[in-house]
Order: sequence, then C-alpha cells, then structure tokens
Amino acid sequence: MPVISDKASAMPASAIRKLVPLSDAAESSGVKVYHLNVGAPDIKSPDCAFRAVLDKCTGMHHLSYTNSAGLMELRKGLVEKYYRKIGIDIEVSELLVEVAGSEAFAGAMQIAANPGDEIIVVEPFYTNYQTFAFLNGITLKAVHTEIRDGFKVPDISAFEALVTPKTKAVLLSNPCNPSGKLFTREEMLAIGDFCIRHDLFLISDEVYREFCYTDEPHFSAMSIPGCEQHVILADSVSKRYNLCGARIGCIISHNKDVMAAALKLAQSRLCPPVLGQYAAIGALDTPQSYFDEVREEYIRRRDCAIEELNAIPGVFAPTPMGAFYAIAELPVDDAEAFTRWMLTEFRIDGQTVMVTPASSFYKSAGVKNQVRIAYVLEVPLLRKAFRILREALAAYPGRTV
Repeated sequence: MPVISDKASAMPASAIRKLVPLSDAAESSGVKVYHLNVGAPDIKSPDCAFRAVLDKCTGMHHLSYTNSAGLMELRKGLVEKYYRKIGIDIEVSELLVEVAGSEAFAGAMQIAANPGDEIIVVEPFYTNYQTFAFLNGITLKAVHTEIRDGFKVPDISAFEALVTPKTKAVLLSNPCNPSGKLFTREEMLAIGDFCIRHDLFLISDEVYREFCYTDEPHFSAMSIPGCEQHVILADSVSKRYNLCGARIGCIISHNKDVMAAALKLAQSRLCPPVLGQYAAIGALDTPQSYFDEVREEYIRRRDCAIEELNAIPGVFAPTPMGAFYAIAELPVDDAEAFTRWMLTEFRIDGQTVMVTPASSFYKSAGVKNQVRIAYVLEVPLLRKAFRILREALAAYPGRTV
C-alpha cells in the first residue's frame, strides 16, 4: 500500500475540529451537544446578502471563473463602502479578494517568510497559524501572555529577545481569537515601531474588528504611522456579516511587492468562490443598525459566559474585550482529556457540552488546563451549557481542586 508523505503525516490536526468525530458520534446516538467549541454564530445573516445572490443568479445559465483578484464590483465596494468609511484609506489595487481570511493570512506568511525563517506571534494565537507555518517550513516564536494578567501584551523587550537574522514578521490577531484580547492603540504603536526598527512585516489578522467592547474604537495596524510598507492586513466577511460559509476574505497592503506576490498566489487557485463574492457584494449594504444590534447581543452573551464561568468552583476566566471567545482555566489535569470525557462519557438528561482545548493555541509547553469558549449561543442556551459544564467538572475524575 502506498505511504503518505512525511509532511502529510506530521501535519498538526486542528485543535478546533479534531474532536468533531466524537461530537458527531454523540449526536448520532441521540445526545444533545451544546457547541461552545467553534466560532459559528447563530446570528442571522443580512437579508441583503441573500438577495444579491438571488438577483445575480436570476436567469444565469453558466457560472464561470472571476478574475483571480476577485470581482471588481466587490473590490471597489469594499474600498469605498467599508474600508474608507472606517478610516482605512486604500486604493482598489491594494486589495485582493481571498478564499476567506484563512487564505489571506496563509498567503501573507508565505510572502513574508522563506522556509527556515521565523515569525513572532503573540500567544495564545489562532491555531491555524501553526498549521500554515508548518506547511511552509516557517518557525513560530511566541511572546507569551498570561491569562491571570488578562493577556496583557508584555514590554517590547519580550519581542526584542526573540529577534534573530531569520526573523521576518510579527503576526497577531486583533481582536484575538482565541483570547478575546483587544490590542490597545499604545500596544499596536509599540509593535509597529518594533517592526520598523527591525525591518519586519506586520501581519495583522483583523477578522473580528466589528466585535470590540470598549468605548475606544478598534485601532488597525493600517493606522500605524510610518508602518505603511510593513503592514499586511488579513480580513474576512465571515464574522462581520455572519457569512462563515461564503468563504470570502481579503488581503490588503500598501506594499506593491506584497500585492504583486499575492496576485501570483491567487492565480494558482484560479478565483475566489463566485457565489460567496455575490453575497459579500450584497452584504456591503448592511445598515449600521445591524452591527449595533449584533454587538449588543454579543455583549450580553459575553457577560453571561464570564459570569457563569467564574461562578464555577476552581474556574477562572478574564473578561474579553473583543471577538466572541473567552479562555478559561479549569481545575483539571488535562483539558483535552476532559473534553473527550464530556463527549464520550458524561451526560445530564442526554445532554453534554463541547469546548476547545487551548493547548494548541500556544507554543509554550505546559498550558494544559485551559479551554477556549465560543459564546455563540443565545443566553438561555449558554446558561444551560454552563450548568452542564459545572456538573461535569464536579464529577470529572481528573479534577485537581
């Protein structure tokens, strides 16, 4: 029998999705699983997104490729109807449509670094950064942040300590998936200055920009003075408009060499999803009231999640200021073993809960007792899920407190 490649064999499984077979098995046996493991919101998508798909497909008899850079109508719409309105002043030539935010930051990593090079990340970080680094022979070196400090970014000296001749970029998620950390203006300016001094790229994943829960607005890497040629912005319509299945994102940079390279990578996959592009075009007409209502709903869910988590004996969860995730420290010896146990053995009235073990969001070893919670359910369902989690922790054989 043929043997698969060493790279395919060694590639890390998604921390977010590798336990899905256990969830599927539980659900197929009739168990109700409350999914707090994946950022797939139940919020209604804007009607204008669906209308656009229907309108553009009416009378259509053939679905062809688009330009590799994406439909010009979408690129112009993103620039004029969205980015310039939020203070990110770019030209159409500085934006390219991608297959979701995932392709955007994967492409940015390939553009910034050669195999054998290094990229500095702020941990915890989105687990797929590690997957794309592995696939491209890039080493991630992590600046650690502590849950007990609310994931505050340390002094820039922590970044300086990691710099080598192979360092090519800093990669961060703002607001952060998985911690919900919202980088302050001061933190972003310090990181930008660091990148300028060391002539590094700054890859900024800003997919959750609309989900900020402070009075101070989101501060984009694109707004860092003097960093214009260093910043590569990765973005997506998935979370902003609750269009996760559309798989449309974009890569943005003022750096012409970056954009020329991004286009060559885009040409290798032909074009972004056409129906997803139609949906994104329609979504650009979403009224501000939609975003205001969604933000208020997530604040309610966040407050519920943090209240319920910190009321469980032995659990600690700082309040996230962005995205719709929280990291919680549990009184268990191994969060992945606990998650498996909940899916395979623990039931209350035929129900259980699925969370994501957080160890794969870190490069640092030893972070085994944390989970990521996606508060993407309505408040009544969240309260049910957290009651089950409380009972599961009380019954778990590997409890440490």
